[in-house]
Amino acid sequence: MSFLAKIAFKNLFRHKLRTIVSIMAIVFAVMIVVFARGYIVGLIDSTFADHIQYNSGHIKIVAQEYQQQERILPLIYPVDGFNGQELNGMIESLKEIDEVERVVPRLKYGAMVSTEDELVTMIGWGVDPTQEIEFTDIEDKLLKGRMVQKGQLEVVMGTALLKKLNRQLGDKVTILSNTAFNSLKGVTFKIVGSIETGIKMLDEIVFYLPLDQAQDILYMEDQVTELLLVTENRNLVEQVLPDVKDLLTRNGAADRYLALGYKETSDLLPYMEMAKLIYNQIYIFLVLLACIVVVNTMIMIVKERTKEIGMMSALGLESKDILWLFIIEGGIMGVIGSFFGALFGSLLNAYLSVRGIDFSSALTGFSSDIIIKSIIYPVSSTGNTIYAFVLGVIIVTIACIIPARRAAKLEPTEAMR
Repeated sequence: MSFLAKIAFKNLFRHKLRTIVSIMAIVFAVMIVVFARGYIVGLIDSTFADHIQYNSGHIKIVAQEYQQQERILPLIYPVDGFNGQELNGMIESLKEIDEVERVVPRLKYGAMVSTEDELVTMIGWGVDPTQEIEFTDIEDKLLKGRMVQKGQLEVVMGTALLKKLNRQLGDKVTILSNTAFNSLKGVTFKIVGSIETGIKMLDEIVFYLPLDQAQDILYMEDQVTELLLVTENRNLVEQVLPDVKDLLTRNGAADRYLALGYKETSDLLPYMEMAKLIYNQIYIFLVLLACIVVVNTMIMIVKERTKEIGMMSALGLESKDILWLFIIEGGIMGVIGSFFGALFGSLLNAYLSVRGIDFSSALTGFSSDIIIKSIIYPVSSTGNTIYAFVLGVIIVTIACIIPARRAAKLEPTEAMR
């Protein structure tokens, strides 16, 4: 086998330009696979993470009626504890479930601010500042100022929302809200922070305020609109969700509250998981396209070396050895091309994982309900690089069997003639 490998390696340099073109085709295809896979994984992981952090948690508990009318953010269907138990008691019971690391309360409601030109509609998020910072990366998104603090009439707003309201850090803003008793109430807040997340909803519509202040303003003492349960990772949801539902049943709240896994709260996420499977097929197709060049090159080589193949057969080289000779030759091109393709693709992803790819202009028409970042950071990983390298080598080598079998089937006398 080593003898055949030496011959195959030497044969590659007989027509250098043709060999280089074949290798470059493989390099380009494998590089695209590395980039595409890193981009898709980055997009999907980012979308899942943002949805979990800013919408659903790993498991979301809401009132059944609230879930049906969530778009209008009704305040008459709160989560306020189990029967005869306060909200904090319910939270503590949920924390005792295995694998539940944190329970994050949120109170979401509609609000508006009147400017000189228009009435700007917004969504208020009453949050526990400590829990919110620990669960999300919101503090890292602060461009200026700080997060809100308990007991203070303060808000944090997105930069785009501040621009709409013609306000800046340190200014005061009077926000009108519809309370739980369906009455309007205006409260003046101080703007203590501005954020920029790259998510349209958070930058243009949402403002943060302390949970205790939101409850006081809306007349919803010890009530929230949702509880988000956080586990170590999203793969534990199927294990934890039955325990949460069992707890609700044991406390007589199964008919009142819904416990929803993060996939159940989005129509987009199941399709994104399906897309990952589809793209795995596309990666194979990309490498197969490059293999057309390699197979064409190998067929040309077989044609040119017909007499040489006949001579080798006449001197005692068996058909299987000729088969292996051409497979090894194609395999060497596959290894070289896949190595440099995986290397260049990995370097490209490493660069883009820091700089990101900005799709701000493409997402301007998207609904704010869709939680997706305007800047996508491809994932640069060793596993992705190895996957593309192995995929390239295997597919190219298999593709070379076609011309190799053709060479092996040549009859010595016919080939020499």
